Amino acid sequence: MTEEPPSTPPDPPEIPFADELVGRLIRRLSSLREGERLPSERALADTLGVSRTALRDRLMRLEAIGVVERRAGSGTYLRGLSSRMTSDTLAMGMLVNNLNPGSMMPVRRALEREAARQAAMRIDHINLAHMAVALDRMASSVDDGAFREADHAFHTALIAASGVPGLEFFGEMLRDILWATVREVPLAERVSQLTDLHVDIYQAVRDSDPDAAMRAVDVHFDWFDGAIARGTISGGESS
Repeated sequence: MTEEPPSTPPDPPEIPFADELVGRLIRRLSSLREGERLPSERALADTLGVSRTALRDRLMRLEAIGVVERRAGSGTYLRGLSSRMTSDTLAMGMLVNNLNPGSMMPVRRALEREAARQAAMRIDHINLAHMAVALDRMASSVDDGAFREADHAFHTALIAASGVPGLEFFGEMLRDILWATVREVPLAERVSQLTDLHVDIYQAVRDSDPDAAMRAVDVHFDWFDGAIARGTISGGESS
C-alpha cells in the first residue's frame, strides 16, 4: 500500500474582527516606504497568521481607500499612509451620511479644548513660538488668504503643542475637511477681533493655565458659532 503524501495544512483561522486584522496590516505596512512592493500574499499571510483569503479581503479594502495599489503581474505596492487619505475617507463618510462640514465644528471645538488644556500643562516652547509667529502674521494680514494661512498655522501649532499624537492626527483630518470647504468671504474688517481671540488662547497656554486656555477656546468657537448663525461666515469657513 502506497503511502499518501501528507495533506496540506489548513489555513490559519481568520481573525474574527476585521478592524484588528486591518490594524495589524497597517502596522506592518508602516515599515515600508511609499512605492515599495509588499511581500507576497503568502508571506504576508504567514507573518500575520491569517488565511490568504482574509488577507486579500483586507488588501482590497485598503486599495479602495488608496493605501495600496495592486498591479497585475507585478504585485501590491504601498501608495501611502498619510492623514490626507484618511481625511478623504472621512469626507466620503460624511457625504454618505449627509453631514456638512459645519456639523464637524463641535468635534473640532472639543478637540481643541483638550489640545489647549494639554498644551498649557506641558509648555512646548517651540510650538509656542510658532503660535506667536502666526499671531504676528494674523495681525499684519492684508487679505483673506494671508489671514487664513496664519490661522491654519496657529491651530496646527496649538494642537502640536499638546504633545498628544491622536489629537494631532484627528486635528489634521478635520482641518483638511474644513479647509477644503472655505468660501471666499471678506475677513479684512474682522482681522483685529479674530486676532485678539487667538491671542487669548496663546496667553493662557503660555501662562500654564489649562482652565483659562479651555475658556479661551470656547470664546473663540462661541464667536464663530454666532457668526455662522448670523450668516456672516459659512459653516465651512476657516476659524
